[in-house]
Amino acid sequence: MKTAVVLFNLGGPDGPAAVRPFLTNLFSDPAILRVPDPLRPLLAWWIAKRRALKAIRIYAELGGASPILDETRAQAEALQNVLDERGEYRVFIAMRYWHPFSEEAARDVARYAPDRICLLPLYPQFSTTTTASSLSAWRRAARTAGIDLPTTAVCCYPIDESFVSAQAEILSKAMSRCASVSGGRKPRVLFSAHGLPRRIVSGGDPYQWQVERTAEAVADKSNLDASSWAVCYQSRVGPLKWIGPETEEEITRAGAEGLPVVVVPIAFVSEHSETLVELDIRYRRIAEAAGVPAYERAGTVRTHPRFIEGLAAFVTEQRGSFGTARSSTGGRQCPDVFACCAMLGD
Repeated sequence: MKTAVVLFNLGGPDGPAAVRPFLTNLFSDPAILRVPDPLRPLLAWWIAKRRALKAIRIYAELGGASPILDETRAQAEALQNVLDERGEYRVFIAMRYWHPFSEEAARDVARYAPDRICLLPLYPQFSTTTTASSLSAWRRAARTAGIDLPTTAVCCYPIDESFVSAQAEILSKAMSRCASVSGGRKPRVLFSAHGLPRRIVSGGDPYQWQVERTAEAVADKSNLDASSWAVCYQSRVGPLKWIGPETEEEITRAGAEGLPVVVVPIAFVSEHSETLVELDIRYRRIAEAAGVPAYERAGTVRTHPRFIEGLAAFVTEQRGSFGTARSSTGGRQCPDVFACCAMLGD
């Protein structure tokens, strides 16, 4: 039986000329900019124009383009190699805001003519702004491509053992590096995730709750004392109130206490501008200015064998029948207070 596996990710500009249209696509998404038509397209155009030059400077630090497609291709190749030993599978990539879009991926899947499809977001924690948006885009693209096949979606895997173990192993190495340059002083571990406006979380989005569960699981796996780590959020923009505390604030607080810092990008599974520029460059400068004696950043799981093995297990074990959405545990993980859930049709 042929199975198409579709990896979802954000996408990123592949050159300076792509930055503004990438931003326009991002802010045109109703899951991101929650204002009604026809205001949203106009506002998206204005925001993209206003932020383009700053974003171009950020990507210039990375050679002018986002590395996220290359990173995702590497993950797709690693996953394909594992799945090749288990049956007839083919892995595809669908980016949300830049090429290859879901429409391109759907056409490729249609040509492959599988018997079933597994949708696999590279977002460990579910959010309406990421996984739900990607699932909606895929459904539209699949209809356009004439795809009507049994399909399952892995909606989230915030405490999956393979993901947690891979991240804990990477954290251990970062803590060793930190100890070697700080005289063995115990660091403050900051689990940093992309922020969200508070009103999105208040509306029933489980992202923050799931991020906190991931951090707890990695901290437990790493045998961290409760007082030695914290969850914080980066990439805050605009005038809205965002969830906190902010990563910058936590770094400054650690500096005031004379503590080394290890930052873990807990909601990202690949390297991109928010890890390579924001965490590695901008926040490192903040740490130095705040008097942090040592600053280390744990890498993302990328193609760590345990993480890839976990992804393969989602596909091959089929936790539940096709035609449904499933978390890594098979059923709903979030408390009922979080109404936004793929398993509830969101």
